[in-house]
Amino acid sequence: MEGAFYRLQKLRETFFPVISAIRIKIQDGFLFGPLPKQVIYLILIKMNICLFRPEEVGKPLDIRDDRAQHIIKILHKNIGDSFSAGIIGQSSGLALITDIHTEKGTSPDGKKTFMQGFLTYSYTASGAGKPLYPLKMIVGFPRPIQLKRLLRDMAGLGVSEIHLTATDLGEKSYLKSDLAQPKAAEQMLLEGSIQAASCHVPKVFMHQSLEDCLKKLDIQTGNRLLALDNVRAKESLYANLSKGSGQAAIAAIGSERGWTDQERTLLTESGFTLLGLGKRVLRTETAATVAASLILGHLGYLE
Repeated sequence: MEGAFYRLQKLRETFFPVISAIRIKIQDGFLFGPLPKQVIYLILIKMNICLFRPEEVGKPLDIRDDRAQHIIKILHKNIGDSFSAGIIGQSSGLALITDIHTEKGTSPDGKKTFMQGFLTYSYTASGAGKPLYPLKMIVGFPRPIQLKRLLRDMAGLGVSEIHLTATDLGEKSYLKSDLAQPKAAEQMLLEGSIQAASCHVPKVFMHQSLEDCLKKLDIQTGNRLLALDNVRAKESLYANLSKGSGQAAIAAIGSERGWTDQERTLLTESGFTLLGLGKRVLRTETAATVAASLILGHLGYLE
């Protein structure tokens, strides 16, 4: 077992700098939920703020909740200690632990025992939290594993909306994956917001086609409309941003096979400028992250 833990620890140090902890639990019990009898390795993405939904505030937190486990086992907080907290979409501040109650519980069949209880806290808001930036991203559905990273990164950067759309050349089966469902996508966005210590979570929308997406998109006067394309790009994204102005933007990034001519026409007729991002062919998630970073930087939100 020590060898397994050592290998996990080295993996964490080498490849996962954002991971705050790895915990191993054997057989019975709870860590972040019910554990099977086999050895389970649980990796927790770094939690820089503990977020609560409005309806949760003021209610005891189940000791088996991953947030309670993080507060107690990772942050090593106890009664009288405080931790960074926030209410999703409303405010950020500090939470003070007023009580931690634990007791041994037994499964209905009497064969398993586990710790149960609750963590009680009081919350005091100190501000409205880090605001989202006026950047909306249109992204052609990527592979599910890329989608997970993409959503986390977009939330971490603070974009306000993400519009995931099917494209003519995109793989249609991606839309049916578990990660492409609204609740799963929202969970990835929530994790990205927690990583960024933000109480504001981007909105996510699903569209069956680019045409449907553009029809439903709220395009405001003054929005900079930027579409990445490696076929008919007029200039680079960087060059376009350097000579323009504005405080809000909408960026469109195609799926892994890019746009069709019909989709390019839809974009240009909607006011988008086709722009390049260098000579290299990038993954959708990489292109989206680079584009969002460049746009936010030029709009002055990363200063």
